[in-house]
Amino acid sequence: MQMIPLDTWQPHAGTAVRWQPTTESASRADASPAYDGPITFLTENHVKGAIAAANAGRPHRAFIGTATDVDADLDTDAMTIALTTFVRRHRALRMWFGEGDGGIDTYVVDSAAVEFEASDDGHLATGPSTTAYLLRRFETETPSTSFPGFAFGAIARAGSFSIYFACDHGLTDGVSQALALDELLGIYAGVCETPVAERRITPEAVRGGDYLDYAQLEAAATNVHAAGSSQTTAWVDIFSRHGYRMPRCALDLGLAPGETAPVRPYRLHVLDRREVQAFTEVCRDAGGKLIDGIYASVAATDHELAGVERYFGMTVLNTRAVSPEFATAQGWFCAFAPVEFPVAEASSIRDLIPAARIGRTRARECGAVPTAAALSALAAGGLTASEVMTAPNLLSYIDFRWFPGNGSPTYERAVMFTGEGRTANASMWINCDNDELYIGSQTPDTPSAQAQVHRYFTHLRDVIRSVALEGDHLIDGDRIATTAAMTSGSR
Repeated sequence: MQMIPLDTWQPHAGTAVRWQPTTESASRADASPAYDGPITFLTENHVKGAIAAANAGRPHRAFIGTATDVDADLDTDAMTIALTTFVRRHRALRMWFGEGDGGIDTYVVDSAAVEFEASDDGHLATGPSTTAYLLRRFETETPSTSFPGFAFGAIARAGSFSIYFACDHGLTDGVSQALALDELLGIYAGVCETPVAERRITPEAVRGGDYLDYAQLEAAATNVHAAGSSQTTAWVDIFSRHGYRMPRCALDLGLAPGETAPVRPYRLHVLDRREVQAFTEVCRDAGGKLIDGIYASVAATDHELAGVERYFGMTVLNTRAVSPEFATAQGWFCAFAPVEFPVAEASSIRDLIPAARIGRTRARECGAVPTAAALSALAAGGLTASEVMTAPNLLSYIDFRWFPGNGSPTYERAVMFTGEGRTANASMWINCDNDELYIGSQTPDTPSAQAQVHRYFTHLRDVIRSVALEGDHLIDGDRIATTAAMTSGSR
């Protein structure tokens, strides 16, 4: 599986098939009673932002999707049963939201009320017309202010079909997307093996814990950490050393405070399979893991290009580790955590990896603090309202080699994509699969931002490649004197 821009997914021509709820199912979904339990802070905040964007007339681009190709004729009846079964399993995919007097109201469609039907959308040719068709579907069908907050479809042809699933970010995350099609196609394969006369759709009970169970745990943890904890104190201490500002890109992207620009996707190959193994071995030899080598390389890049003496970033953590029962659940299971460690005293990446490991370990501890509790503590410490509203520059790492579908043809062909709205950041999505390690980003589409983004990411690539190919990268102090004056990013 790879992360790509949506317009680079080019499925072969075929007949477009879309799945939507039956009329009766849609009617029952609309009549769902309000859910009286909590949802996570990130989901609630996302839904509020999506509603505000819709009220302002902006298209919905806050979605994440996956797609793949299957070497067989499409059995539409079997896929209908598989989709219905899949959605019945996961309450997160049965949620929809509305505006209430006290904020966001949550509705959960009853499992037995979920039923889908397929319709023919005609022929699709390979190329821009298919991208336009998909984008229209995603913009209109993925908002989670109605059920379902996702779009599902296929492009069928003789001997094979392409399949895609795009979902509002409030209902999903990158890990969920990496799991979704693998689970759905597993159900589909089982249905295909069942004689047509014996196929049945039955209500599916939730298997183990799910997103709403996790949301209850987060609500309880929020109360605990809001009252004070060592992890909350660590958040405040780290931010206090950096002026109570959200982490920014180390280089000035040329945007005024509060200004955003249309997204331009960026992707850069860094290492091939053999080089990934070499990089991993260097990291282990230096006392860390591959991810520690990545953090060290990012910190060295910030140091060499912007004179940063203490690396300060924000990472995205998969919180399914809270309990094994959440391992394959659908939903948004994420936390943010600050990563900080000194850079200036290290002479090389090998020297820096132990500090990076300490910073990463502390970040995992900080990740136990729910976002709402962390922001409350930071606001009490000195984080201004404008900084609370500032989206931090993020670093996310996903190793697609560790997912259940790894090695299967459909997983190896799979792609993941996101909606492209507006941004002020150059957040990094550093991913590894069986073939390569690469950098992905959604960057501001302005000439000055693109120049800085290219400069930053190519330098980071060169640092990582130096470690993989030469066994280390010497942190260049001379470079700092000549380049630091050219930038004005966060310190």
